[in-house]
Amino acid sequence: MTFDRPVVLDTCILVGAGLRDTLLRLGESPALYIPKWSDDIIRDLERTLQTRFGKTADQTGHLVQELHRAFPEASVQGYSDLVPSLLNHQKDRHVLAAAVRCGAYSIVTFNKRHFPPDTLRPYDVDVVHPDDFLVSQICLDEALVVRRFTEQANNIGRTVDEQVSAFHQTGALPSFTRAVASAIGLDL
Repeated sequence: MTFDRPVVLDTCILVGAGLRDTLLRLGESPALYIPKWSDDIIRDLERTLQTRFGKTADQTGHLVQELHRAFPEASVQGYSDLVPSLLNHQKDRHVLAAAVRCGAYSIVTFNKRHFPPDTLRPYDVDVVHPDDFLVSQICLDEALVVRRFTEQANNIGRTVDEQVSAFHQTGALPSFTRAVASAIGLDL
């Protein structure tokens, strides 16, 4: 089962390699959603990785190149004219503008407070925490999510049990890790 729902991925959920990898694997064919981002989101991602996490320009450049190679349709263009009319947090107006321009179903972000519901209502865009978004993906196709999560674990030399435990220990995605653990019969 595949879905063609565009979803904007905010910078804050693209920063962490594990979460980014999990989300993007679910956007690969057969896709549970269509990942979208803007040039501003990608620039924020590069800047954050360099200033907060000590990544080099070469490392972030390589990441951006791989993102564009893997998801050439993800880049949203022509949204900047919408930014001045938006009323959500000024820092994240470009994110909402990109979502409106591409007809996104949702924005996935840790910064839900930057998108008050009354500022989104006119655009029919939901803002979703990544934990809730990933749980919704399990509800769409549990077998696919477990398969992709298992592939992710194997690609970094872990078992799926070890990967679930590592994700669970961060505390960032408690509902998702419990749902995956339940699907694979793992007690957390």
